[in-house]
Amino acid sequence: MKKFSNITTRNELADYLEIPRKDLAHILYKQKVDSYYISFDIPKKNGGIRHIHAPISDLKIIQKKLSEALWEHQETIWAEKGINPNISHAFEKGKSIISNAKIHRNKRLLLNVDLENFFDSFHFGRVRGYFNKNNDFQLPIEVATVIAQLSCYNGSLPQGAPSSPIITNYICQIFDFRVLAIAKRFKLDYTRYADDLTFSTNNRAFIDTQEDFHRELTKIIESAGFRINKDKTRLQYKDSKQEVTGLVVNKKLSVDREYCRKTKAMAFNLYKQGDFTINDEEGSIKQLEGRFSFINQLDRYNNKLENSDRCNSKTLNGREKQYQKFLFYKYFYSNDKPLIITEGKTDIAYLKSALKKFHSDYPSLITKITNNEHKFHVSFLKRSDRLKYFLNIAIDGADTMQNIYNYFSSNKSHRKRNEWNFPDYLSYFNDVSGGQPKQPIVLVFDNELENNKKPLKKFVNHAKLNEEMKDELAKNLCIKLADNGNLFLMTNNLVDDKKECELEDLFDKETLDHKIGIKTFSREDGFDEDKHYGKAIFSEYISNNYNSINFEGFRNILNIVNSIVESY
Repeated sequence: MKKFSNITTRNELADYLEIPRKDLAHILYKQKVDSYYISFDIPKKNGGIRHIHAPISDLKIIQKKLSEALWEHQETIWAEKGINPNISHAFEKGKSIISNAKIHRNKRLLLNVDLENFFDSFHFGRVRGYFNKNNDFQLPIEVATVIAQLSCYNGSLPQGAPSSPIITNYICQIFDFRVLAIAKRFKLDYTRYADDLTFSTNNRAFIDTQEDFHRELTKIIESAGFRINKDKTRLQYKDSKQEVTGLVVNKKLSVDREYCRKTKAMAFNLYKQGDFTINDEEGSIKQLEGRFSFINQLDRYNNKLENSDRCNSKTLNGREKQYQKFLFYKYFYSNDKPLIITEGKTDIAYLKSALKKFHSDYPSLITKITNNEHKFHVSFLKRSDRLKYFLNIAIDGADTMQNIYNYFSSNKSHRKRNEWNFPDYLSYFNDVSGGQPKQPIVLVFDNELENNKKPLKKFVNHAKLNEEMKDELAKNLCIKLADNGNLFLMTNNLVDDKKECELEDLFDKETLDHKIGIKTFSREDGFDEDKHYGKAIFSEYISNNYNSINFEGFRNILNIVNSIVESY
């Protein structure tokens, strides 16, 4: 495969990144790169404002591909040179604030140095010059210019772009080695997390030599085009609280207690009154989740050190239970869009594609923005390791929807199953807020109500639905599972006199018979891959060709979802 450093033209760069040449030219010369950004401010942890310029649409996709290509090239360079520097810990695979902080744990002296206006220091000419002249690239000026055009906004690298972190790390490598050299002379450990430089030592003599070190360090920083933020430069002693990138490092790594206390208070204000503040500014759910995630990142790290593989809410610690409560609130109580939860990933692809095809008929569910862009007014649950750990919502499988139901059930036997506690968060949030959930949650199953081995019938048995509810489900294909909640159960209609139907059965014969090469579609597990392709490839075909697919069989299920959303 061609190496990144062997690219010689703009078109070769487009081909390498698997971007249509005409799309690249359109962004660079017709639409202009700067028009593909949105700008906003977010409050910093310790006060002040961070200005974010984030790419959108096609530029964001290109920057992600550029970032991935540059990272692969970096790994190749390190392998060829037999090195893997452990200096920079921001934006690198396998590294984090934790890997950065643990190097400085339990040290006598800790020195923090902050670089001022870090991303703005990487101006267009600096980026272009690096890729043109650096020995690891030496790209033609045309290619270096295009990379700088794609990655810069208003003449410098923007904070918020996927490509900015890897480019800053590239350009800072020589700087890091120079700083490391003087750090070793003064018997200091050194790491950098973006604009945060940290030095630590157990050598008491550093107190007497710190002015000499600071003078030499300043020369290197300024010659590299940076400036020291004097307000954030501080020397921390062992008998005081020592912090590195927000983590306390005196003994074991931990999060400041006051930070945890404030986060908990912010969450309670959100639950009670629907809003909260951070540094006297209105906060967002995304910011609050960032704080919980920050706290949890360290808990997970310490759990691994203790060889703890906790997997049920009986053993979640207090901070983790706060995060669990927040996640339920975000996904199942205050969700700003109706949430649809399906048995599998392919079902999501089918429903999204059908909505795109019939967008004009369901304005409450979807709006068409452009020929290739739609805005969904419903969301689909993206299962993750985080939801699995905190809420016992498995990444795969339909049976996990029973666990979602357990959080909504008034039956105590449902909320304590298989050593997992399912707290009654629904009642808690109703009581605290004095209200009701904002949007409906819709569980969508294949219609297999008569088969005891299938997910829908197993769910019905688990929920202990009475005969009246079973009859209603069979007749209307939808029921509300709790009067005081927002959880609905629905299934698709039966077709062709079948006793049970999957969502795939809603497609017409022509679609189901579609061939890819000589292969035909098979829904069965363990199919012959030489003759057939499976659900994943079929759903991809549906997504890519929704305009030409016959979705008439999906009308009924879309009508039901629409009715739930409009009547909730």
